[in-house]
Amino acid sequence: MAVDQDEFIFLADHDNRRVVLLSPALEYLREVVSRDRLEWDPHRLCVDAVRRRLYVVENEWKDGEFAAGRVVVYNI
Repeated sequence: MAVDQDEFIFLADHDNRRVVLLSPALEYLREVVSRDRLEWDPHRLCVDAVRRRLYVVENEWKDGEFAAGRVVVYNI
């Protein structure tokens, strides 16, 4: 989970392999990163409000452990 300067919440939805945006009142607003844009499951998020970027750490889970990972950057 990551929160921007306006208190909007970016949530890594691990089970559905996507990142969603919630309002400060925790209302669902929209999907920010769809499962089509992710190779693996999102695990960690970071928002850079100045550069307007969302950093998503995604990992591959294989045989009960993390097998691979990467950081993907999206403009928001």
